[in-house]
Amino acid sequence: MFQALWDFLFPARCPLCHKYVQNKGDWCEQCLRQACQPMRLPVSAPMQPILGNAWALSVYRGGTRELIRRLKYRQQRSALPYIRRLLSTAAKDEGIAALLAWCEIAVPVPLHVSRERQRGFNQAELIFGEWLQEHGVSMVRALQRVRSTQPMYQLTLEERRTNLKGAFAVCAAAAVADKRVLLIDDILTTGATLAACCQELERAGAAEIRVLVLASDHHF
Repeated sequence: MFQALWDFLFPARCPLCHKYVQNKGDWCEQCLRQACQPMRLPVSAPMQPILGNAWALSVYRGGTRELIRRLKYRQQRSALPYIRRLLSTAAKDEGIAALLAWCEIAVPVPLHVSRERQRGFNQAELIFGEWLQEHGVSMVRALQRVRSTQPMYQLTLEERRTNLKGAFAVCAAAAVADKRVLLIDDILTTGATLAACCQELERAGAAEIRVLVLASDHHF
């Protein structure tokens, strides 16, 4: 009875256009098609010897930006059912299915311990954890952020690289050595954070590294 009353007072809506939909977590067909666009991202020449390839599951602006912001900055886990619906749709893409079959472990980009304590979770783990498990991929916390860094959104690419220098370290080298590693994060902007993490995983002996993010409008 309570659930019926709740659904009556707060009916399910598409997260993008806000039209009524049948269930919480549903998108309207048009918006899901607009947001869910699995794409292989170009990799810059300096990163090509380290990074096999990089993928995004959705567009950021005009797609999943608001859902990611709700989760990261307002700790609204109500965004997760919509994200998980998008993930299940993206898994039907041939490229994403091949990526999931390829990897042996997934490694999330870490937050500094103080940031994770403040937020209450690592968003990369929260977004991808259940989905990866459903596809038989184990997530390993093989990286740690050993020092806090400045917020990145106002920094140039060179400033981001300087900001991230020495910020990451592998804390579980045995878990990544000789493994096909899928590095995961919520978004890719300039790629500086993911590049720094890839370099550490390579030094730890990862056999090959690929990247998967929920959303991106950019590339390395």
